[in-house]
This record gives sequence, C-alpha cells and structure tokens, in this order.
Amino acid sequence: MRVLLILAIFAMTAQCAFADDGFVFVKGGKFLMGSPESENWRSSDETQHEVTVKDFWISPYEVTQSEYSRLMHDNPSSFRGDSLPVESVTWLEAVKFCNAKSDSEGLTPAYKIDGAKVMWDLAADGYRLPTESEWEYACRAGTSTPFNLEHSIDADEANFYGHYPYEIEENYFSQSKLTAKPGIYRGETVNVGSFAPNKLGLYDMHGNVGEWCWDIYAAYDASLPTGPESGTRRVNRGGGWNDFAKNMRSAYRAAAPQERRLYNVGFRLVRGAAGTGIIASQAVQEAAKSGGKAIIVFFTWSGNTQGIAYEIQKQTGAEIFELVPEPAYSENYNTVLREAQRDQHRQARPKLKHNIENFGQYDVIILGFPNWWASIPMPVASFLEEYDFTGKTIMPFCSHGGGRFGQTLTAIAKLAPKANITEGLSVHYSGGGRLKDDVAKWLANNR
Repeated sequence: MRVLLILAIFAMTAQCAFADDGFVFVKGGKFLMGSPESENWRSSDETQHEVTVKDFWISPYEVTQSEYSRLMHDNPSSFRGDSLPVESVTWLEAVKFCNAKSDSEGLTPAYKIDGAKVMWDLAADGYRLPTESEWEYACRAGTSTPFNLEHSIDADEANFYGHYPYEIEENYFSQSKLTAKPGIYRGETVNVGSFAPNKLGLYDMHGNVGEWCWDIYAAYDASLPTGPESGTRRVNRGGGWNDFAKNMRSAYRAAAPQERRLYNVGFRLVRGAAGTGIIASQAVQEAAKSGGKAIIVFFTWSGNTQGIAYEIQKQTGAEIFELVPEPAYSENYNTVLREAQRDQHRQARPKLKHNIENFGQYDVIILGFPNWWASIPMPVASFLEEYDFTGKTIMPFCSHGGGRFGQTLTAIAKLAPKANITEGLSVHYSGGGRLKDDVAKWLANNR
C-alpha cells in the first residue's frame, strides 16, 4: 500500500520540482474553486466558479514552533513542541514572520507593514501567505471531491475531532452508511507530517491547524483572484485538531479578525509572484471599548450555558436576555440532537419568541451558546441576523464537550462582519468549581 501511495505521489509531482528550501513547485492552471450545490454540508459562501492560478512554490508543511521561535523569539502556541505547528498566532504575526524569514535568507520581503495596514508587493521573491485560490488549488491537487483523498477522511488520515467524521450528523444513531467511521480524538496538535501527504506531497492540508490565507473574507468575486481590498475578517482554511470533518472540506472557508489568536489556526508559506505591482489592504480597526451599556444574551438547552451566563451577570451586573426559539427544541436528548443537526444542515433561522427592545443602546453584547455540532445553534444565527451589530463589541462564551469553540467563532464573524469580536471564553460543560475564577480572568482580560 505504501509503495502504491509513493507511486501515486510521484505521478502527480513528476511535472513539479523542489526548491533548495524544500518547497514544492505547483504548476498553475484552471480549476473550479468552491463546492457544487450537491456537496453535503456545503456553506452558501462556497459558490463554485472557475479560477486561474499561476505557478507558485509552497511548503510541504505547516510552519513549526521551532521555525517560528527561532526568528520571532516567541512562541504563542498553547501546545508546545518543536515539531508541532505554531498556533495561536494572529494573521498580522504570520505576515511579519514571512518578512523575517525573507530577510534572513536575503530575499525581498513580500509585505510592507504599517500597523494594521499591509501591502503585498507582488514582484517580491520573498515568503508570503497563500491566496485562497492558491490554497484550495494546492489542497485539492487535482481532485473535485469534498476531501483531497477522494473519499471521506478518518482519524487515521488526519488530525481532527475524529469522533465526528463526514456526514456523522445525519447518521449519528445509525452509522452503517458512513464511509469513514468515528475514530480517535487526540484533543491537541500533532507533529507536522504525521499523516500521508496529498498527491502534490503536501502534508496536513486537512486538519491539525487551520491555515491563514492572504485574502479578506467576502463573497466570491471571480474577477478578484486575491479577494477584496477591504473588510473586517481574514480567511483561514483546512480546519484544525478540534474541527468536525465537515469543516475540513477542501472548499470550507473559515474567517476571523486579523488581530485574533486562535488556538487551532497556524499558517503555511508560499513563494512566487502573481504579477507586478502592489496590492494594499486595510483591515477595519477594532472598536474602542467605550464603557457603554452591556447585555448578556444566551441560548441554552441543558442549562450549562445558562449557568455560565448567570455567573457573568453576577460579576458584571449586566442585563441578561435568553434566546428562546418558537417552537422550542425537544426536551429529549436524542431528539434534540436530530433537531439541531437538521436546522444546521438547512441553515434554518428559527423564530425567536422575544425581542430585545431598543437594542441600539447596548455597545457590548456578551453572547453565550453551547457548541452544537461544531457550530452555533441556529437560534443564535437568527439573533445575529435580526439586529444591527455595526460598531458593537461581541464577547463570545460557550459551553462544550471537548471541541472548545469549534467553528462557532467563524459563524459569528461571518454573520456579524461589522462587529468587533473579543477573545472568547470556552467552558467544559458547566465549568465546575473553576467557573467563577475562569469568568473573572476572562472579564479582566477583556476590559
């Protein structure tokens, strides 16, 4: 089997070369970016369209902690190990690393950085982040299926929340139809290159850590291969160690503010100019904390999120509001699992029983929810679409069974693109005896 794999990789890379730094040369071409409407669990922002990608070089591996700390004299990662991918690194820190590596090797830095403003010199020969189209082209390696293995991925083939393989949601109680069965959940990153590569010889394109891309998040525009020039979120791709398989698909797009550290997001480097000239991008700055009025808004089912919400209220004195869908979800655990995944699959927007009067008076929304199937419950999506969050600050908190925030923060970032999102608080189930201290520390860090 291993010999066949090596032969398959050789066949795909015969037209490629390897640079002195070990990077893989990727021959450009046209491909269909995004997902077909028939792809299960696709998101509405994955509209399929033809894209032309130019030649570029890409690292076989995610940037490791030893690489990052050697140049930046810092290691922000929550899991520690020289060969583990660096994570909890912001997009801005990633582009600074690109320039530092270019400088160390006598190359022209790709980026001109002035605070939050970053300009990309396309003629530079230095290291940089891939564009979204480059990343997906490299990830797919000629495939058009949800994963580049051309079959559903399992925990022996990638590092993710292995209990939840692709399409588990609708087959949770009868798993005979699953092509990939539930497997191990490691709950942490693993050394880069721990699994077999794709047909281009690239490792961990699915799982381990998500990977920052250059692009600003927005609806696809085929005329803009590098994405829009302005916006509030940066794209990351590939999914991480705590993601469900549905959010590791080749077409799945995650997004977050460029100043935000995410414990399941790192990056991978590329080289190769797409042309000449300058691409400039200015991220919207975080809204200043004005000390304005705050409200705690939460959705709960089992009561765990409610308990966290009332602890926050006790420590802040903020007003509190519960999101109640109408009709309510079932009180039976097995039934509510089906209802939750059904609503997420349909991207339903349940009607909310009550409204917040004079929502404009609140500057800070402390938003709580359980992590349901690696995303927000759909009543929270209804709330985010019902009100105007322009200029407001969202402080997210969630209860979870092991996956922390999953892709809930991406869901919030997409649904409230004009809000500032602070560091979140993830609580394992009800939080136990540590809840009071954990809430106090989180609130202090967000003041």
